Amino acid sequence: MNLKGFRQTRIYVEGQGIIETGLAISDGKISKIENAIAEEEYLCLPPNLMVVPGFIDKHFHGAVGVDVMTGNVDQIQRMLTALAKEGITGCLATTMTVPLSQLQKAIGILSDIIEHPQNGVRILGIHLEGPFISAKEAGAQLKTAILPCDVDIFEKLNERHHILQVTLACEEQADGLIRHLHRQGIVVSLGHSDCTYEQGRIAVKLGASSVTHTFNAMRPFHHREVGLAGLALVEPALNCELICDRIHVSDPAIRLLYRMKTAKGICLITDSMEAKQLTDGEYRLGGQNVSVSGSKACLADGTLAGSVLKMNEAIRNFKEVTHCPLTEAIDCATIQPAEVLKLDAVKGSIAVGKDADFTVIDENLNVYMTIVGGKIVYDGRLKIK
Repeated sequence: MNLKGFRQTRIYVEGQGIIETGLAISDGKISKIENAIAEEEYLCLPPNLMVVPGFIDKHFHGAVGVDVMTGNVDQIQRMLTALAKEGITGCLATTMTVPLSQLQKAIGILSDIIEHPQNGVRILGIHLEGPFISAKEAGAQLKTAILPCDVDIFEKLNERHHILQVTLACEEQADGLIRHLHRQGIVVSLGHSDCTYEQGRIAVKLGASSVTHTFNAMRPFHHREVGLAGLALVEPALNCELICDRIHVSDPAIRLLYRMKTAKGICLITDSMEAKQLTDGEYRLGGQNVSVSGSKACLADGTLAGSVLKMNEAIRNFKEVTHCPLTEAIDCATIQPAEVLKLDAVKGSIAVGKDADFTVIDENLNVYMTIVGGKIVYDGRLKIK
């Protein structure tokens, strides 16, 4: 269903905060923001709801029984429909470390979806998480499928040019690949890494700008060698991904990250796997068995294997733990990922000329509606009654 716009509604407008105003949509873009909009066909929301930018998840693996590594086009489209329920309007489909032929096949299917988008949540690009990682900090990744940091291998994987972010271990002779990715405008994210502080600092000089799921799958912080965790805290050039399910990272560590980086240095991610939005049970991630109980997903040896976190829950948790303003928590799932991915000219905030991607929420981050390109892709407004 196409939406013409909003009138007399609380809207989180770029540079102004949450204000009561109107908004018009034309050809999938925001064409006007002004109080004077009063046409009856424009939607007027009750005062307990607000329109905020659509959420962007730049690191997720699956949901509703679908894994981006094994799903076909129809299955992945069904998964994207489900993501709208948590306010996501755009995402990076994130791969796993698997044999090269399997990785190429998955990237091919994802590329087909990117090149022929349907109405609904958009895959904005691909996040290559592995195979260029450290065996020592592989986490739930398949160690036997790890490959050296090689430009030619990367180019084979990126033949259709949809990879927007690459997670790699910079200590694995990665200098040449980091330079290559940086020249192409692809985000270099340090993660699944045993690097020292100095090795990470050199990677930043070469172009690294992000840290993958900060504090997870990296050398532990030590007061004489702070490693990647310490570098993430003190290096202004690094934006930090955070899985804010209060399982992967403790509340004190979340507060520490917020105090050191502020909201401008943090991207909330879900790192969700196929069990998200489903019940407890046995699932798969990157070809490995995962047991899900409560809010925790683990391999047989207890290693955390992705999450079942919803994006609106991540924002709610972040606000509760840090006591930050609501708008700052929202920024960590909207304008911050858009800026990191260099998509902020069209996404990440509500301003004239940008894509009409919105999420309608209440103060407790419950999602009532999701709009992508001016089209309503999820409508749960019965919750209002």
